[in-house]
Order: sequence, then structure tokens, then C-alpha cells
Amino acid sequence: MHSLIGPNGAGKTTVVNLVSGFDRPDAGSIELFGEAIAGRSVVSIARRGLARTFQTPQLFEELSVLDNVLVGAAGPRLGWLAAALAGTGGDGPAVRARAHEALEAVGLTEWADTLSADLPFGHRRRLEIARALAAGTRVLMLDEPAAGLAPAEVETLDALLSRLRAAGLTVVLIEHHVALVMAVSDRVTVLDEGRVIADGSPADVQRDPAVLAAYLGTPA
Repeated sequence: MHSLIGPNGAGKTTVVNLVSGFDRPDAGSIELFGEAIAGRSVVSIARRGLARTFQTPQLFEELSVLDNVLVGAAGPRLGWLAAALAGTGGDGPAVRARAHEALEAVGLTEWADTLSADLPFGHRRRLEIARALAAGTRVLMLDEPAAGLAPAEVETLDALLSRLRAAGLTVVLIEHHVALVMAVSDRVTVLDEGRVIADGSPADVQRDPAVLAAYLGTPA
């Protein structure tokens, strides 16, 4: 669990966009499992095991919760989404099993038949994670998953992230909720104006004078 924190405009989402292929770097290198991926397409990177979520959940609003996850579970089977939207999509038992496992992992099993557009906001964030899990993701990048959540929903997210970490999934967390970051992270990197100003354990980062000055604040 590697968290990326910093003030607004520090460059956190830019990092996610570069790593996941939404933006192309002008220079430098990016590697995923030892393979250079800088400049590759979003689809190419996703098929290598990296998925990301967005600050505003990006769901297929016209599909049910289960069908949203089935899109992820179906993976590269071209044409599945078009068939699903037309109401004629078929899926094998293995695909459906992966989708149900992902829903159970994020606690949305009882919402499976609900239209995704009707989900509460916190559930929408969990649905994005379920879809990524169903796709067999090995690295999951979460862009401010706690934004807009009530305290009880943040606690649910905390528990979910801890379970994912315990299961061996690599998670890159971009988040302003400092208490959440410090509770779940193994490593924290702090950005300010596009530069890394600190990197280390949560305890070390919290004591770093540069981080206190730029982001966390100093005691009165």
C-alpha cells in the first residue's frame, strides 16, 4: 500500500494519468513488472494488470451493478459490452463467478441487481474497485476514493483497503484524508509542486519538516 499525498496541484493525479496511459510523458521512464510502459495505450497497460479509479466514479450508468462488474470480468472479449448494452450479452460461468467474487469482496452482493445510477455515492466508489478486481488487476491505483464520503463510509473503505492489502494486491492510493493514509499505508510519498519532498514510512513522513511546512501544517 503506497500512498501519494500533497497539496492540490502537487501533481498526484498527473502521476496516475502517466502511469495508467491517459497522458504521455515528455521524458523519463515508467516500468510495470519490469516492462517499459511509458507511452503505451490505456488498453495495453490495463491488460498488463494495472487499473485505476477516478476522482468522480466512472460507471456504466445504464447497467446494473453486476453487469458493471461483468464488464471488468469479461476483460478483452471484444463486443461483450455492446452486447450487454443491447440486452443480449452472454457470459460464461467463470466470468460470472469472478464478478460475484469481486462484489462480495467489496460488500456489494445484495446490490447486484440495482441500477448503478441508483447507488449511493460511497457504493459507487466500491463498485469501481469491484470492477477492477474482477478484471484480475495486480496493481490498483485509487484517485481520492475517500472524497465525499461520510465518516462511516471512510471506515468501510479503510477496512476494504486493509483486506486488499492483506490479500496481496498492490494499491497506490492518492488521498487527502491523512488519517486514512497513515492508517493503511506501508509507504508514503509526498509531492509539492511536482517534486518529491518526502518518501518513507507513515511515521517518518509525519515528522518530516518539509511535509509539515508544505502540507500537514505545524502545531500552533
